[in-house]
Amino acid sequence: MQSDRPKPTSRRSPSPERSHRHRPRARTIAVLCALAVGAAACTSVSASSTGDSVDDAKLIQVPDAYTPVVMASLSAPTFPFLGTDGKYHVAYDIELTNASRVPTTIDKLDVVSAAAPKRVITSYSGTQLVDPTCPYGDCNRLRLLPSAPTDSNVIPPQESRVLMVDFTFDSLDRAPKAVLHHLYAQGATNPGSTTPAPIDYLAQPFDISAGTPRVIGPPVRGDHWIALNGCCLPGFPHRTSMASLNGKLINGQRFAIDWKRTNDKGFMYVGDKTKNESYVDYGEPIYAVADGTITSTLDGIDPGTPGILPADDPVLGPKLTVENVDGNHIVQDIGDGAWAFYAHLKKGTLLVKPGDKVKKGQVIAKLGNTGNSNASHMHFQLMNGPSVLGSDGLPYVLDRFSYDGQVPVDTLLAADDFLSGPWLDNALPKPQPRTQELPLALAIINFRSSAD
Repeated sequence: MQSDRPKPTSRRSPSPERSHRHRPRARTIAVLCALAVGAAACTSVSASSTGDSVDDAKLIQVPDAYTPVVMASLSAPTFPFLGTDGKYHVAYDIELTNASRVPTTIDKLDVVSAAAPKRVITSYSGTQLVDPTCPYGDCNRLRLLPSAPTDSNVIPPQESRVLMVDFTFDSLDRAPKAVLHHLYAQGATNPGSTTPAPIDYLAQPFDISAGTPRVIGPPVRGDHWIALNGCCLPGFPHRTSMASLNGKLINGQRFAIDWKRTNDKGFMYVGDKTKNESYVDYGEPIYAVADGTITSTLDGIDPGTPGILPADDPVLGPKLTVENVDGNHIVQDIGDGAWAFYAHLKKGTLLVKPGDKVKKGQVIAKLGNTGNSNASHMHFQLMNGPSVLGSDGLPYVLDRFSYDGQVPVDTLLAADDFLSGPWLDNALPKPQPRTQELPLALAIINFRSSAD
């Protein structure tokens, strides 16, 4: 395995970049006067008379301009959620397509308030867009389709890129109802341009007040669970898991977590690391996160071998399909347009079938290592439809837990394919009780051992 490839617990589909991985291995997107001047000459944005309201994203009118790079949202309208860092997070993706005849160099993209476009919420430029030396973090947000890093901020004519957007607010009262995107680039200034020139314009209104996070229970219980591949920065899955599925670019895993447990000493296995039974979490009960109805299940897939990711194996890789990539799994309709997905379950342990009604906290299966997975873990996500492949990821928060610190990124980067530890060296002296937050990437979490 090459040293610049991240290593996953699981990956839904292969990509040019081995992006669905835990970590890189340290060793191992005749017009009128606007044609010539772009959008810079137009500084006003028309909004509804009600101001910056929930519906403004549909009513916002951007300034008339020639826009060589067109933008399209690849995410459903979203909303802020509280993370374990104490900040309110928003995460989504947009597609940038160069519809002109000349290359476009993306210099900067500002996310601005739709009601007050001079208010910049966040800005991306330089290494935030492209940085071949950066494995994880606020970098490599500009991506080849569907989701591999690019080595250049130039979008050739008739090509597209994905831009991964995420930002935070210290409080909800700082969050606008909708945002716009202000692009600064070198590109075509009119349809007849033959050489790039400076351009900037506003485009793509996006609703970030489309609701509130669903409050659910945890899918696992007990202490020393690590939120691997959690939200929100690019580099590791699941944030970079944009895929071409069901005729569209979509990321159902944007807010997914791979829950992996250690023992009290911080180790994920004891004994023979090549055997599933050696892993602390293997066979752990999986709990329904809310009341609801089971809509689909898959069982019968044999366990994988720890340390081997099927997608990287010349024999196992060709056997992966859209049906088995997530291993044995359960999809549950929890109401109000949300579905819960539990993946990589242990063969023969599913206790539910389609049509069954389940209650929050009910045991529905056991944790396993099936599908495209190199170690036992509980992959969990919330999504806006019953199709695992064709649904968009939804933000959510867990009702209660104790926050016990963060695993340093360097620990993950240095880990082998078996996730050898220790993992808890950076745990807090005393865990902090938390309510209605989403554990962010590498958070160490303790859950209650019972429903009480």
